[in-house]
Amino acid sequence: FCPDPETCKQNCAVEGVDAKGYKKNYGVRQMFGKSDDDDDDDDDDDDEEDDDSDADAKDADGEPIGVKLDFSTEGGNVGSRLYIRDTEHSYKMFKLLNREFTLDVNMKKLGCGTNGAVYFIEMDPFGGMGRDGNAAGAKFGTGYCDAQCPHEKFETNTSMGICCVEMDIWEANKRATAYTPHPCSTVGPERCYGNIECGYGENGERWKGLCDKDGCDLNTYRMGATDFYGPGKGYEVDSKKPMTVVTQFLTDDGTDTGKLVEIRRLYVQNGKLIGNAESTIPGVNGSAITDSFCNAQKIAFEDYDHHQEKGGLASMGEALARGLVLSVSVWDDYSTHMAWLDARFPPAEDPAERLGVIRGPCNASDDGPAEVRPKHKKAWVKYYNFRYGEIGSTYQDKVDRRLEAVHV
Repeated sequence: FCPDPETCKQNCAVEGVDAKGYKKNYGVRQMFGKSDDDDDDDDDDDDEEDDDSDADAKDADGEPIGVKLDFSTEGGNVGSRLYIRDTEHSYKMFKLLNREFTLDVNMKKLGCGTNGAVYFIEMDPFGGMGRDGNAAGAKFGTGYCDAQCPHEKFETNTSMGICCVEMDIWEANKRATAYTPHPCSTVGPERCYGNIECGYGENGERWKGLCDKDGCDLNTYRMGATDFYGPGKGYEVDSKKPMTVVTQFLTDDGTDTGKLVEIRRLYVQNGKLIGNAESTIPGVNGSAITDSFCNAQKIAFEDYDHHQEKGGLASMGEALARGLVLSVSVWDDYSTHMAWLDARFPPAEDPAERLGVIRGPCNASDDGPAEVRPKHKKAWVKYYNFRYGEIGSTYQDKVDRRLEAVHV
């Protein structure tokens, strides 16, 4: 029925799915519990029976507070990706310059080779409705783009992609985490043509495209703080327990029209506010993403500085002011087995010869989809209590939270 785009258009239509279908087919369910604080944090067995304890309780208004994404389903689906809508036919556009974005996460079931990702992308607010025959739009989740310039499944010309600015708030499993700005020379989603413009290829094309595919990542393990984030009481942030993740977008003058100069990470766990770990890499100082941090990191790690070529934080700040769409997902990685997040990458590099190669404690040779899918078949991630507002307003306890904070 659907072997190619033209035949597919003749024979098929987007039908949509209800909540039961989301759960059965894609492992996606709404969360109604007020919190996840009483979740069993001592059990590290990925094959334990599923936890549905949050499905019965409701918040004061009976509204869902988040989502739980299963890594795989009995029907064979692996991974999922969702967006937040504003209306039936449009995505919610977050304008985060001089603001902070906060959510609660539970990562305890995501092991090596998996990635629970929360990120902003400059998608079209209406999901491309009306363009190129698109009659589905945001209601059906169309219009995806990101800084990797992906091409659609049925795109016959694989040298074409769709690019846009991407701000990775949270890419993590229980072994490693990173947050990363990916500026582009685009405004909104833009089609790329050919290996150079799309950044496809292994001979330097990656750093010639419309977007900074590598970005400027802040992974505390990679920056030398190997005991900061991980599973268990020996880590400052215990990934076996729920946590609140705060990301602040600070401007040079503290106004909404200022220039983005810093992206700061904070955590709240067990009632304690935890600042991000300081880098211990020689020549790279700080615990937040700034242009000086990014420039020093690229030099220390001998990485190509495409981030600065694409305008650095100033460029990212312009996109934050325009407005971005929020996406939440869980996935695995055929290409690198998630080594760029939690293992040795590039795999051929000797960490004794090059700093920054070790991104986490995992072994990528054991973490491809063929190994990860049976090993973590009952894994899941929870994202909930999304909120955004003025700097310092979103991570107070629920009684003392300031009025500027807006729940999503």
